[in-house]
Order: sequence, then structure tokens, then C-alpha cells
Amino acid sequence: MLLEFEKKLADFINTNELLGSAEKVLLAVSGGADSIALMYSLHTLKAENFFDAELLCAHINHQLRAAEANRDEEFVIAQAAKLKLVVTTRRTDVRGFARLHKLSIETAARQLRMRALIDIAKAGNCNLIATAHQKNDNAETIIQRLSRGTGFRGLAGIWPERVFADGIKFVRPLLCFSRDEIVKYLQQRNLNWRLDRTNADCTYKRNYIRHRLIPALQQDCTISVAELLSQLAMSARRYHGIVCERADELWPDMADCDENKAVLDLKLFLNEPQPIKVELIRRSLINIACGERYVTQRHYEGILQLAKQNVTGREIELPGGFVVQREYGNLVFSNCSMGNSYLRHEFAHAASVTIEIPGQTTFENFLIYANVSDKNEADFEKFKAAKTESVEWFDLEEIKLPLVVRPRRIGDRFIPLGQSAEKKLGKFLTAQRVPHGIRRDVLVVADSEKIIWVWPVRISEQSKITGQTRKMLQLQITKLNT
Repeated sequence: MLLEFEKKLADFINTNELLGSAEKVLLAVSGGADSIALMYSLHTLKAENFFDAELLCAHINHQLRAAEANRDEEFVIAQAAKLKLVVTTRRTDVRGFARLHKLSIETAARQLRMRALIDIAKAGNCNLIATAHQKNDNAETIIQRLSRGTGFRGLAGIWPERVFADGIKFVRPLLCFSRDEIVKYLQQRNLNWRLDRTNADCTYKRNYIRHRLIPALQQDCTISVAELLSQLAMSARRYHGIVCERADELWPDMADCDENKAVLDLKLFLNEPQPIKVELIRRSLINIACGERYVTQRHYEGILQLAKQNVTGREIELPGGFVVQREYGNLVFSNCSMGNSYLRHEFAHAASVTIEIPGQTTFENFLIYANVSDKNEADFEKFKAAKTESVEWFDLEEIKLPLVVRPRRIGDRFIPLGQSAEKKLGKFLTAQRVPHGIRRDVLVVADSEKIIWVWPVRISEQSKITGQTRKMLQLQITKLNT
């Protein structure tokens, strides 16, 4: 028969759809009270056919407590054997990693633990990892974030589920329980667990929050601080959900992204309330793989201020070698190591050059020939025969002179031939799967109102030859050898 703890766990898993259709679930088991409760309670639910997924175990030995750490490892192996669960152990050199990368022991341990769990999950063809975080852990996380500055998303604390590298999902089934409830459950089931003496060391920030700060706060509260912060986290997550819905609506039209950059259209961006702006900035940072952990409230405030300033060329540096720039009415997020410019080829900042019509024009290492002729059937057949990616014909009367040639610019839009709606140039090139080697050399031919040719990819629907065309403009663009 299920205990109340196990029934409550089943309800929480169902409500948050934590297990879904997973075929395997990897349990992160340290040997402490929380992870032992996780292992035994989920094993019980599986035995009661609450879910079908196979349970696997992983234990990460951080080698920080010598013989004690080894005894933790042996304990987990023995507990898994009692339940006939496969267990994989991994040892990591936390001190060496922390020293090499100039990290705190806590941060180094967390990073190595995450990497090891993901590696073990991949090796076992498992895309779901369950960890034993509970309400008290959540309270400590929220307080820690408050101490360094956070927004409403940070107040959401530890999420019941999050997707990490390569689609691996981490779930936290015990978030609905306090530490006291977990200990009571273990006592009911007559289960043992390991104690980590370093958890009492208040030189570690999280331990200080747990043993000093939260008890001090609790003295003035009639309700559990952990419970109050859990309710705050749930409210923050609901609010974040509303913000994300709006951001989801805006993102396709506002953002132009590839693997190295993210460009936000400021005309649309500036019309949104600040919480939406912050979420759009966050998504842009994720797109360029800029880690969120070291981007502070000060950085977000700086980016928001930059967005308001109508000055092209200003920029803000972010941790990890990333940069945010204001360029041509857009906000550009990029990696400094890839170059600060949105377009990084050799003529990215070249000025526009007016095309001589008729005549010959040189632009950087390109030669442009222009010729004008009256349209007749013979010329039209000649046009179709001569048309290549380097030669195009246009309806001269649909062009508003002067005509210029220039590099791509952030925010460029045009109506591609055969389509009726305007497209962002960057998104069009991505959709057409234009190779990066060609995208680097793309030129724009534009009149005073619109783009007529994205060389060498596509002309515009607005300047094509039609049955009503009387004068034709022939353009040929040739890249010179350099």
C-alpha cells in the first residue's frame, strides 16, 4: 500500500507531467536523505505500475571527503542492488577543476556533476534525469539569487523540469516536499541514508543560508519560510509563463538569428513593456550561447539603456567575450571571438556606391555592368537565354533612381521573386539554405525605396520583367580575382 508521501509524489509527477513517455529515467543518487527518498519512492511507484519507464541510477563521487566519499559510493551501490537497479558511478577531480578554472568548490562540483550525469544518460540512451531537489533547496536557491540581484525569473527558483544540453531533461519530483517530510518518509520506510559533514560548514554560501540565514528569518515567521518561498516561486513561474507567451508571438517577426548572432528589430522591441524586453534579451543571449549565470542585472540594465539610445556603433561587453551593439536601428548580440560586426566579411562596412546607368561601376572587388534597352520580343528571348546568377534583367520604369550597390545591412528586407510578402533578408537566406561562403559575399542592389536584387540569390518581385515592361535594365555583377 502506498504511503501518503508516495501518493503526493504521484500527484506532483502527474500534475507537472514530469515523466511523460520516457522509456528510461536516470536517478541522481548521492546517498543523502533526499536522493535515497527519491530512489525508493520512485521504485515503489513503478512497482505499483504508476509508470513504465526503466529506472537507472548514477552516483558522482566528487572525491572531496576521501574515505567518507568512497563509503557514500559503496552505500549507493548497495542500495541500488537491494532494488535490483543498475547503477553507474563516476569520480571527478573537483579541487583540480576548481583550481584550473578559478571556480569555487561549489561551482566546480555542480558543473562536473552536471557533465557526468549528462554523459551517463547519453551512454544509457536516457533523455530524462531525476534529481532530488526539494522545497528547502528551492528556498536556499531563491535567497542566494536575491543576494546577488535577480528578476522575477530568478524568483521562480528551481523549476520542476528544465531541458539542458542535447535535449536531456532534468526533472525534480521532490519539489513538493520539505526536508522534514522527506526524513519522516525515510523513517516510516525504515531506510538509512548517508550524512555529509561538509553540509554543516558555513564557509560555503549555501550552507550559511541553510543554517544561519533561514533560521533567523524563521524566528519572525509563523509559516515555514521554505513554504512561503515555494509559493513565491510558483507565482513567479506563472508570471513568467505569461511573459513567454507574448515573447513567443513576437520572436518570429522581431528576431533574425543564426548560430553566431541574434538581431532584434528595435522598432518592435521598444514598443514592449520591460518584462517582455528582458525575456527577448535573454533569448538572444541563449541563441549566441552566452551563459546566463554570469550575466547580471547590471548587464540587462545596460542593454535596455543601449536600446533606447539612437546612436549606431555603441556597444556593451558581456562576460565570456560576448558583445551587444546598436546598429542601424537594431540590437545585435554576437561573440567577440567571431568579430563584432554583424556581417564579418572584408567589405562589411563599405559605403554604398551609385551604379552608372548605362556604364561600368567598381565596388570593392566587384565589377558591375549596366545596360538599358527597349523591350521587344527578340530582346525578351535574349533576356531569358542570357539570364544567369550573375546577369539579371529588370523593369527600368519600376526602379526609383539612383541605383546603388552595397553590402548587406542589419534589418534588410525585400519581396523575393514569386512571393507577395516582404521577408527579412537574413531569414530568407537561411530558409533558402544559402551556403555560408555565398552568404558572406552577398551584395544588395537597391533603388531609393527598395531592394531590387540580392546578388547572386534572388531579384525582387517588385522590379521583374512583365508583359507591360517597356524599358529593360540589364545588370551583370562579376567578382574580380584578388
